Amino acid sequence: MRALLRNNFVPPALIGLMTWGLFVFAPSYNDEAYVFEKKDVAELRTKAEQGDVESQYWLGFVYGDGEGVQKDLTESLKWTKLAAEQGHAKAQYNMATFYTRGEIVPEDISEAIRWFQLSAAQGLADAMDVLGYIYDIGEDVQEDDVEAVKWYQAAAELGLASAQYHLADMYRGGEGVTPDLVAAVHWTRLAAEQGDERAQHNLSFLYALGEGVPQDSVEAFKWATRAAKQGLAPAQYNLGLMYDTGEGVAEDNAEAVNWYLFSAEQGNVQAQVVLGQMYYDAEGVPHNLDESIRWYTSAAKQGDEEAMFQLGMILGTHYDTSESLQLAIFWMRSAADRGHDKAKELMKDFPALGRPKALKDT
Repeated sequence: MRALLRNNFVPPALIGLMTWGLFVFAPSYNDEAYVFEKKDVAELRTKAEQGDVESQYWLGFVYGDGEGVQKDLTESLKWTKLAAEQGHAKAQYNMATFYTRGEIVPEDISEAIRWFQLSAAQGLADAMDVLGYIYDIGEDVQEDDVEAVKWYQAAAELGLASAQYHLADMYRGGEGVTPDLVAAVHWTRLAAEQGDERAQHNLSFLYALGEGVPQDSVEAFKWATRAAKQGLAPAQYNLGLMYDTGEGVAEDNAEAVNWYLFSAEQGNVQAQVVLGQMYYDAEGVPHNLDESIRWYTSAAKQGDEEAMFQLGMILGTHYDTSESLQLAIFWMRSAADRGHDKAKELMKDFPALGRPKALKDT
């Protein structure tokens, strides 16, 4: 039986400003907003040329998105900039993304920050969240957790789930604020209830450990399920573990394998290692040595020492060819070099004996 590994709390998504992408503001305005229809491109241009800021914004959008016209980033930049210079908050945000991408204009984080600040000053929560992120990780600026919290807090209070998720992490880690698990749970829950899969996963984590809330395996299972169904690999792995160990749900090894597979296919190393073991031990699936080797190999290639060790054991005890023995020695030595205690012990005898004396031992 595997212990429930819960050490994969999802931190802020440090995947670069490209995450916010160009033209995130699709035509989804409320009733008082300008509504664009493809047939109105000519009319939109006419109004934009007359200085109508909303038309300039939308014309920049459609040229950038290829909505009803051939995509043309030069035209997009032209009309977006005109709208931004007239104070259109979403156009200002999109101007910033031009500079973060380095398309049409040279990449310039300082100029991007200027446009994000202008947009944020008008109350655009997405711009506030990006500014928080920039100061959080020190993206071409001096890292400043206090400044990051200021922007995250402003956006979170406007109801932006992403900012609520980021702010929760700052409270949990005590970055820019005094550590406060109650506040961390509060903001995590708000983001999770809006459907943010990272927050859902983290709320599951908090319930599993009893951090800031009473320990509750059923609640942990509920939130892990929501995050896993949205495709978040760490949540899929944890959900598999819950089915595997019967924590928060009835034990079901076959269902555990299903969720491990979802996670492993996204590259989650922990899930790949567990699948290697389950296919070997026939837990939830029939015994399948080829599948066991396949998943252990996937994990080993990502540097997992336990997977390397298990590959060495399997290849050294189940196959008789010289090629398999060489592979067994390679993986066992790789595991030993990374500090795996059993591998280091076995390597003392492995080369001389030709194969390990012990059978696979998890």
